[in-house]
Amino acid sequence: MKVFHCLLLGIMMVACGEWEDEPYSTNVAHRLSFSVDTLSFDTVFTTIGSATRQFMVYNTNKEALNITDIRLEGGEESIFRINVDGRSGKSFSGIYLPGKDSLYVFVEVTVDPTGEDRPLVVEDRLAFTVNGARQTLLLMAYGQDVRLYKGGCSVGRDTLWTGERPYLIYDSLVVDSGVTLTIAKGATFYMHDKARWVIKGTLKAAGTLDEPITFRGDRLDKLPVDIPYDRVANQWDGLYFEAGSRGNVMEHVVVRNGNSGLRFEESSTGEMKLTIANSQITNMEQSALTATNCRIEAVNTEFSNATGHVVSLSGGDYRFVHCTVANYYLIRPGRQGLPALGVKNYIETTDHAQTAKREASLHVAFDNCLIDGSFAEGNEPLRGELSIDSSGEGALDFRFNHCALKTMQTEDANLVNTQFIHRKNTMTYKSLGNTENNFFFDFRPDTARAVIGNADPGIALQYPLDRLGVDRTASEDGPDIGAYEYVPEPATDDADH
Repeated sequence: MKVFHCLLLGIMMVACGEWEDEPYSTNVAHRLSFSVDTLSFDTVFTTIGSATRQFMVYNTNKEALNITDIRLEGGEESIFRINVDGRSGKSFSGIYLPGKDSLYVFVEVTVDPTGEDRPLVVEDRLAFTVNGARQTLLLMAYGQDVRLYKGGCSVGRDTLWTGERPYLIYDSLVVDSGVTLTIAKGATFYMHDKARWVIKGTLKAAGTLDEPITFRGDRLDKLPVDIPYDRVANQWDGLYFEAGSRGNVMEHVVVRNGNSGLRFEESSTGEMKLTIANSQITNMEQSALTATNCRIEAVNTEFSNATGHVVSLSGGDYRFVHCTVANYYLIRPGRQGLPALGVKNYIETTDHAQTAKREASLHVAFDNCLIDGSFAEGNEPLRGELSIDSSGEGALDFRFNHCALKTMQTEDANLVNTQFIHRKNTMTYKSLGNTENNFFFDFRPDTARAVIGNADPGIALQYPLDRLGVDRTASEDGPDIGAYEYVPEPATDDADH
């Protein structure tokens, strides 16, 4: 951004040359005060201007002060830019600041490409001179080279993308039909506002526990209330898998803070659409996972927090093993009134503003899964955080084996061998985004009365490690329900305190 926004409300300065007759202090002991000692920027992508940061300059004295000089020590070569009194530049002189008053200083930075994979630290100092005394404030930013894809790009042949340097995606990225894009461990994709992936071919994302693959928004700064943009949904669009896409694999992948998460168009159940394991799909404006007549298998994966259904399935063949489906979305209370899990045995179609239901058989199995959220369990079976809509004409076959569900108890034969969460506060977690945690969520069980030792041990033996690598088979109580094994806090020795 070349020109600063002149958001200078509250500035009580008078332009240079209009206050020569106004009295001001010449006492060398009278100094300025600042709202920060160091103005730090989060990671700044090279060639892409930063967000604007600001700080306050205070005159705590009763008398006015003449700030004779404000300048960046780096001079015209400085990568920082400042705005004072509505003027942008590198240096200013003759700024009149009345007693007991303050002014804003706005700062931006642009980092030149370095050709390096690792971030670099860039610094400068902003110096203020009053009555011959010099005061400085440190400006600091972390610069990061990125692979920039802008203007709408396509992957037209089988390609491997490595993880040494982040990717910044503007607009859209298309994986063409018949093409496989393989993503190596550690890759991070920063997605610009409304940017989306469109997968017509195949996506194979192979992260690891220590080096996951991450899809997230490109805003690295914070809201004025000090909440990171990285914890706010709808920062970008999502990953769209078209009808012809098949054989997709996601292992140790994190997708967060988008609009629609993973969305799969109507396909065929004859081929595997997606195999996803040890992953996290979270904090979405609509749903974390939406699939229409697809074949999908999910293992050790967290689907969480959305205004719509967290997981929405319309027809198809699905299996979820040791997954956590949880919705405690805070930004929009009520979450459109939709439970965490929604399944139905039909496909809705719209033609000339008329909505119709088309038959779509649904087969879905949940083994050792946790389905929870902020809604109460409801007043009748199969409500609460669960919605099973069988109003279509397609077959409906669902099974919950050793699952913990936020719904009322039922005698339905499909729910035999199921553990239930009956009350809103049965489950507690490490963090549910409360004020002190600034919307940070951690769905590892903090207490595990509903899930500890209640998983089907035969299924757990097939998947002995949870999403974070904790051994399910090591617990004396047996394996737990959900994507995360309960790990008690280590005992403290009172003698050490």
